[in-house]
Amino acid sequence: MTNPIVIIGTGLAGYTLARELRKRDKDVPLCLLTRDDGAFYSKPMLSNALSKQKTPDDLATADADKMRTELGAEILTQTTVTVIDTGTHNLTLANGKVLGYSKLIFAVGAKPITPPLQGDAVDRVCQVNSLGDYRHFRQRIADKKRVAIIGPGLIGCEFANDLISAGYAVHVIGPNSWPLGSLLPEGAGLAVQAALQNIGVHWHLGCSVQSVNSAGEELQLTLDNHERLAVDVVLSAIGLRANIALAQAAGLQVNRGVVVDRKLQASVTDVYAIGDCAEVEGLVLPFVMPIMHQARALAATLCAAPTDVAYPAMPVLVKTTSYPVVVSPPPQGAQGEWQEQILEGGVQAVFKAGDAILGFALTGTAVSEKQALSKQLPAVLP
Repeated sequence: MTNPIVIIGTGLAGYTLARELRKRDKDVPLCLLTRDDGAFYSKPMLSNALSKQKTPDDLATADADKMRTELGAEILTQTTVTVIDTGTHNLTLANGKVLGYSKLIFAVGAKPITPPLQGDAVDRVCQVNSLGDYRHFRQRIADKKRVAIIGPGLIGCEFANDLISAGYAVHVIGPNSWPLGSLLPEGAGLAVQAALQNIGVHWHLGCSVQSVNSAGEELQLTLDNHERLAVDVVLSAIGLRANIALAQAAGLQVNRGVVVDRKLQASVTDVYAIGDCAEVEGLVLPFVMPIMHQARALAATLCAAPTDVAYPAMPVLVKTTSYPVVVSPPPQGAQGEWQEQILEGGVQAVFKAGDAILGFALTGTAVSEKQALSKQLPAVLP
């Protein structure tokens, strides 16, 4: 019997790849492994489910049984891989079972970075990176009113917008001088800050949380500027780091992610990586559109049509629905400068090197320029 193609992970990357494979080959044996229940859901929906009046159960559009039927695949839930032997093409599972593979794909995603906090309530700080995490978070905020978010980046701003829209008092804390500091230039960032402040977000920027302590039912945060905040729930959203431990233990080359070539092959034959855990030519892109391009290319490669992944310009929509933001960051290390124009109701910022536009950031009414500016951008990975 032929060993299956094995995908470790049933997030957006794993399931999208499986669907693309089935478009090309209805019969190749396919097995997906996951440490959770295997439900299919869109992770980007987690940060705006409240305002859309979606419960955690609403977000799961298919359970593992439905996905097994759709994909004609074996899906092993609540399953952990403990050892990978790339020489024999075997996986050892936590239950002791050994599973052979013909091709192996890492679709193991990324994990939240944990902030270095002190205090007796550090274990009460929430992080949301899965539907299970989100279900726990929703339980924690039920019948509560005040939420502190550590991290004024993309996820922090989206959750702040969502929580405010649902009637919560929200405090956002971080060392940055303005929100979305890694994506937006100053003028655009300050416009986001003002817009979210206008709907009730309390900003605590230029500072960090030192400790989280219990104060009865409340949580007390102490900031490094000596400010203290009393809240009901704390959410940490300071960024993600690719899950590379399993790949590293298997002898694969890793860096910020699992290092792969343009065909998404890792440093060992018959092993690949896709999604938030994959590093392609130095790029680790934790967004939806790169996954779509990777999945189509890798499905072709796995079906004997070797295909390099390519990324066009891929602007990112920040789900701050009360004040729209679209950004296409310039390449890392690009030489140039931001040129910002304050418009009525928004900011248009373009990153230019001479006459060439390498990136843009649009807020408020300026998001209407997205399509026109996108056409002028170079490909991220030609």
